[in-house]
Amino acid sequence: MLDLSRCAVFMDRDGTLNQDRGYVWRHEDWEWLPRAILALRLLTLTGIKVAVVTNQAGIARGMYTDEDVKELHRLVDESLVDSDASIAGWYHCPHHPDITGECDCRKPGPGLLQKAAQDLGVELSDCYMVGDKLSDVEAGMNAGVRLSVLVRTGHGREVEGLPEGVAEAGDVLDATRVILEDIYKRSTVRRSLD
Repeated sequence: MLDLSRCAVFMDRDGTLNQDRGYVWRHEDWEWLPRAILALRLLTLTGIKVAVVTNQAGIARGMYTDEDVKELHRLVDESLVDSDASIAGWYHCPHHPDITGECDCRKPGPGLLQKAAQDLGVELSDCYMVGDKLSDVEAGMNAGVRLSVLVRTGHGREVEGLPEGVAEAGDVLDATRVILEDIYKRSTVRRSLD
């Protein structure tokens, strides 16, 4: 039987969970995408941890601070309290290669996913990545997750030519269904082999 406590879904933020308005750092600019909270609820009730992994180059550009981003994430967590949905961890890259130099945490680098996996006690090979950009799905591939899913919200509408092995979905709820179907198939196969 697949141990769901060793599994997580890493999700991009802007364009995947919320409207991408460019540099969202104030709570008043946060707007959930339709069905995003339902996707989080399904994963939470299934016992699968969700970690948000997001590039926040606005910090490097001096547009807002690291503390501004953390405060936004705290307020978003508060907004989920009555929804049976939760986010196990928020991870952001404050860098921009032209300003701060290269780093391994800026997607498509695997650093944010590796840090989240370590903190949450999950196995990357049992995890999933969902995002609206090629850099999101490539971060999942670079980290060695089981499956990366590109959603066709946000920038995902414009992406052509997906890398081999990347799934696609209309939005984050559709991506959640793809993930839950994969988990079910894996559990069924493991039970039949036992």
